Amino acid sequence: MEPSVYLYQILDEQAERLEQGTSFTYLEAIAKIGNGLFTGEAPRQLDATAFRKVYEQFKQQQWLPEDVRKAFRLACLKGMKGQVQAHHEMTPDSVGFYMSYLVNKCMSNREEACELLDIAAGAGNLLFTICNHAASPVHASGIEVDETLLHIAYASANLQQREVSLLHQDSLKVTMPAVDMVVSDLPVGYYPDDDHAKTYRLAADKGRSYVHHLFIEQSIRMLKPAGYAVLLVPNHLFTSEQAPKLHRFLKEEALVLALLQLPTSMFQSEQHGKSILLLQKKTTGTRIPRQALLAELPSFTNEEALKQMTQRMNVWFAEQLGIE
Repeated sequence: MEPSVYLYQILDEQAERLEQGTSFTYLEAIAKIGNGLFTGEAPRQLDATAFRKVYEQFKQQQWLPEDVRKAFRLACLKGMKGQVQAHHEMTPDSVGFYMSYLVNKCMSNREEACELLDIAAGAGNLLFTICNHAASPVHASGIEVDETLLHIAYASANLQQREVSLLHQDSLKVTMPAVDMVVSDLPVGYYPDDDHAKTYRLAADKGRSYVHHLFIEQSIRMLKPAGYAVLLVPNHLFTSEQAPKLHRFLKEEALVLALLQLPTSMFQSEQHGKSILLLQKKTTGTRIPRQALLAELPSFTNEEALKQMTQRMNVWFAEQLGIE
């Protein structure tokens, strides 16, 4: 049995026990069990002696960070099943790995650690995927408005023995020091706070503003000059009725380096399809590519096609940005 599956079974069994005996949801229980496995102390609603035996079993294993991340991902998938909209599902691992590739490419010429921020961190799955596959040191942070998901991210980070700063807040209302890299699977839909939306240039002229547009603007705000953003965005990003304002904003503030459309087979329907958007914040002296990298990614089960696509992207990074 894979270690991640074994750890998932521990989390799942104990969370179900906690859920059945209390008013906690399954996701809330996952966070509490994760914390218990880190501290060795049982949630007060569980039998301490029985939990201690589970804890001793847990401590006998040497858990890799990826084992922990995958176990929490499986637990979150179970907890979210049937409860989230198609646009709010967890980022598939295959997509996270491809975003990690882009992050590593953009960081490859750096000598110091990268300040990395996920502005819609959720349970931390994408952030930890990128951290666990980083080719150079990162200082990671995450912002998430959902307290339960943030508690899961906290528990997962502790069991991965990863130092990460986690903030419970609406990312669109946060002011913080600029970072080198923003990554995120952006929420999609409308932002409910119309008054605060008006503080953004990408607020709708009338009616509700797209939250994913505001998150893109906030990503650019939070970047240092020449910093990068690797964002998962809806395919209709540049064709919606509010797209013209987004086009103008990006032309003034950022370089659109790449737009990689994910296979439509990954999504419930074509309208829920997503793409990976790679942006760079404009500054004096920023190298401007002659052409952006626009591509449709092949199926992630087609290894040969993926290998060819990666080779094509490596050539593009080398020729257009001078990144080997």
